[in-house]
Amino acid sequence: MNLRFILFLSALISTGFLHTILGQQTPVFANYSYNSVVFNPAHAGFYKSTDIIVSASGYLNGFEGSPRTIGLSINTPMSSKNVGLGAGVYSDQIGVSRMTNIFGAYSYKLFLNSDRSTWWDYNPHVLSFGITGGFIIYGEDLLALEIKDDPNFAKNINTLVPTIGAGVFYNREQVYIGFSAPNLLGSSLSSENNVNITSPFYLLTGYRFFATRFREILINPSMLFKYSSGAPIQVDVNMKVNFKNKFEVGVGYRTNTSVNFLAGFRISNNCRVTYNYNQALKNNPTSMHGIVLNIRLKEGFSFR
Repeated sequence: MNLRFILFLSALISTGFLHTILGQQTPVFANYSYNSVVFNPAHAGFYKSTDIIVSASGYLNGFEGSPRTIGLSINTPMSSKNVGLGAGVYSDQIGVSRMTNIFGAYSYKLFLNSDRSTWWDYNPHVLSFGITGGFIIYGEDLLALEIKDDPNFAKNINTLVPTIGAGVFYNREQVYIGFSAPNLLGSSLSSENNVNITSPFYLLTGYRFFATRFREILINPSMLFKYSSGAPIQVDVNMKVNFKNKFEVGVGYRTNTSVNFLAGFRISNNCRVTYNYNQALKNNPTSMHGIVLNIRLKEGFSFR
């Protein structure tokens, strides 16, 4: 795949993203499975080559004000294999609220023994530490609600909120676990007093094993825990089945909220696309469609 074309495509897409928005502060199933650097900077540069993720969901919903998410991220290892860098912009909109998160990430990795990867699955024994920083552009178009004689709705809200966070990630042949806090500051540095952006904490853990002796089918159950002050712990429970990075299917459940299904296909050695379907279980039970485009340079998805 032509590198110049990929960079041009990424720049073009990101320019559009900067004019869009973020409201769900937890990535949905498709996002966290493929793009963990969004909430844990220790994942930056995990693979041996540059990884580019473009994702969108909610744009086929049929009712006004429904959640919409769109994003772009790039992460890559540096010449020193111990260092990884990442950057991205993720934007959500729900109703009149809009929030765009722009971030950069740095990771330092300690490789603990020899590489245990298979011919198609890169899986090092590594302990990684990461830091992240950026800012959130938060806005509420309150005037669009046309609520009269209420000072709380007398003007729109627009503010820039700096963010800083950290994370750690451990990966071994079958087990991985990571803990992160991508926004330790919350909205404490916001110029608007009536803005409340939470400081979530994430714990991601999973187990992977091969279903055949030739290691062609990989099964990966995983769980993502999210905690924010004043809210119950949210848990995503997921299962993916992958055949040699050529195609995969998955199913997931978010506590008391929704179920998820996905199907992904490799369309070239360096590009794969995944479709995600989310069905809410209560509180206006609606469905949401999403798409994830993953571009990986050099060896791509046929790692050797």
